[in-house]
Amino acid sequence: MALIFSRGARGRRIVVARCVIVLALVVSLPGLSALIALRVAYAGEPAADAVSRGRDAIWLGHAWVDGRRDEGDLARLKRRLAGTGITELYVHSGPLEHDGTLPETAYPRARWLLDSVRRELPGVRVQAYLGDVLVYDAGDRGGLRLADAGTRRAVRASALQVMDAGFDGVHLDLEPMHSGNADFLTLLDDVRPAVRARGGVLSVAAHQIDPLPGLHSVAAALADHPKWWSQAFFGQVARRVDQIAVMSYDTKMPARSLYGGYVAQQTRLALEVTPRDTDLLMGLPFYHDDTWGRDPHSETVAAAVRGVRLGLTRTDPDRERFGTAAYIDFAATEADWSAYRNGWGALGRP
Repeated sequence: MALIFSRGARGRRIVVARCVIVLALVVSLPGLSALIALRVAYAGEPAADAVSRGRDAIWLGHAWVDGRRDEGDLARLKRRLAGTGITELYVHSGPLEHDGTLPETAYPRARWLLDSVRRELPGVRVQAYLGDVLVYDAGDRGGLRLADAGTRRAVRASALQVMDAGFDGVHLDLEPMHSGNADFLTLLDDVRPAVRARGGVLSVAAHQIDPLPGLHSVAAALADHPKWWSQAFFGQVARRVDQIAVMSYDTKMPARSLYGGYVAQQTRLALEVTPRDTDLLMGLPFYHDDTWGRDPHSETVAAAVRGVRLGLTRTDPDRERFGTAAYIDFAATEADWSAYRNGWGALGRP
């Protein structure tokens, strides 16, 4: 997630690598063709019924479970959500410890939130959003190692812990997740049936899909936070969860039309491999960081929504288990909410 992980020296390497990749796309003939294709993908008109199906989500910050939010904040959230298709709240309730465990002290006010949402927002589910930085070297102690079976068992136990605390589901955001990570697939195979047995849902935050074949391999060689997954790996993950939310932002696209075309492309690629019984959610940038990895003037909610609608229209216009996921509540502006409502999120309109 854009706002969860600190940038520092490691973050600077990541954004430099992304800029190198984007520059290579611009100056190479295949890359130039790809950029033209993105601009073309943003052209045309989406179908009138390519709007919210009532399966949208929003990521919420940790303040909702640590005591900083109160009844007044909940009333404002209720007004925000009224008439929209947002029915899932991914509430940051971690992070996980590096060994996969989760201290109960991380979410002391969860019961207040859960009771309040069920009272004031019937039909809205609250999922515990859990994550950590992943590491891959055996000697690296600065993060969570999925290759360790004991760590995976601890993550599963943490998922059941939040289910027993009353959450409606578990939302995992583990980064950087390398494409093809078999340990992640094993984890999902273990966690999903356990969460379902308690009446919950399992969702994940997903990397973007290769916009050019094999690009995830290039990114992995240039940075330790690969940006993309192969389309095949995305499909493998989607088949193991109830919901998959694409982090379709931080793209460094230099123009709104290119960003919107990129989101349309990502929507198409994700729709092609996501099972019809899995909810596919495309991310919307409800934040305004201006970094080497992102231009907030190009990456707008309006451009993302238009891209989502175009991708849906062209690929699978009858898909019902589909929506958007807004990141993140505490950074959102009035303009973000208006663009979401006007472009996608208002129910009951053609």
